[in-house]
Amino acid sequence: MARNLIKNPSGEGKLAFWKLTENNGVGMMVEDIPGACGHDINLVGVRKFFATSFELCLKSQLIDLLAEGYSAEQLDSQPVVAVEDWYSGRKDCGSVYQITVQLLDENKEVIARFQPLQKTLDPEQSPWTQVIHTFSHYGRGLRFVSFEHGGKDTKFWKGWYGVRVTGSSVKLFHPLKGPLGSDGPTVEEEGL
Repeated sequence: MARNLIKNPSGEGKLAFWKLTENNGVGMMVEDIPGACGHDINLVGVRKFFATSFELCLKSQLIDLLAEGYSAEQLDSQPVVAVEDWYSGRKDCGSVYQITVQLLDENKEVIARFQPLQKTLDPEQSPWTQVIHTFSHYGRGLRFVSFEHGGKDTKFWKGWYGVRVTGSSVKLFHPLKGPLGSDGPTVEEEGL
């Protein structure tokens, strides 16, 4: 099984390993699932989520793939990079979700980017939703992965009424052998 390269993907360690890239002095809060006016999620090992506020709140991690133990040869073989994230809104307030994942070279120049349009969530229909994206055939030179996500609420309410995020992951797979360094199953390409 491929290991998740995102550290602290669901807030068990509060905001450890995450850099707040946009917070307007408000930041994010970690809460237990389901949280106030929230939805349950049936995801193994996930008990917490990050809650955003009334202004745009984004957090990011920069994954150094060489430091994670992958060789330049492995990375230049263009492994499939599988990205997953989960988001939800509250039942009493609308929210906005956004995600940007970039594959970067040794100079941190963008090789490939996944950046769908912002998603506005209606409080009447905002259960936990999974985002899946896979990168493949992006060329040689992969050395870093930049993962950033978050959002805000739509009513500008004071507190943490914005989108909730949890269960983030970035995993590398060899297109024919499965998780890099193993002989596991092949991963099919999926999109959002």
